[in-house]
Amino acid sequence: MLSLLTTNFTRFYREEHHFDHLRDEVLPQLAARAKAGGRVRIWSAGCSQGQEPYTIALTVLSVLPDVERYDFKILATDIDPLVIAHGKAGVYDDAAIETVAPPMRKKWFKPAGRPGEWQVDPTVQRLISFRELNLMGNWPFKGPFDVLFCRNVVIYFDEPTQARIWTRYRDMLADGGWLYIGHSERLSGEAKDDFRTAGITTYEKTGSK
Repeated sequence: MLSLLTTNFTRFYREEHHFDHLRDEVLPQLAARAKAGGRVRIWSAGCSQGQEPYTIALTVLSVLPDVERYDFKILATDIDPLVIAHGKAGVYDDAAIETVAPPMRKKWFKPAGRPGEWQVDPTVQRLISFRELNLMGNWPFKGPFDVLFCRNVVIYFDEPTQARIWTRYRDMLADGGWLYIGHSERLSGEAKDDFRTAGITTYEKTGSK
């Protein structure tokens, strides 16, 4: 029933400006922290079939190729167990990886069992933990997260619920952390006062209440 009720449209590098910003403005500082022995955490909330967290991981690897040496992890969550299973498997067809640049495809995707299917490289997979999570329920983790992607998810809730979720995201982000939301979404409620706009649907947390 969850699979029938939820919307799971996504693709690799969807809303590419977010990944450009992540690569150029955010990851250099996070990479330096990781190299100095610090902890880095990124959350993809509403990850669908996994294209978003895998794109985040590919972006991280473009900046920090030896990321496996450090305490650097990506959490990917979704309410639908079927899309979580898809993400864990990391197998995509030709059409799904069309938006991945050819050099990245060659490096990080290998032929899978059937013609026209591609397996994400284990190095990329090991960066990500896929978990089932209902955004309206309890969150069994405390954070803080340095980066949070929640794009084209909150738009499906009513306005009071949206405001509550933005507030919960604010509380999960470290000060100076980054929030990327969907092109049709806007921050609302008390949380919006704790973020500054840093680009199209890109926000930096400036403080906490």
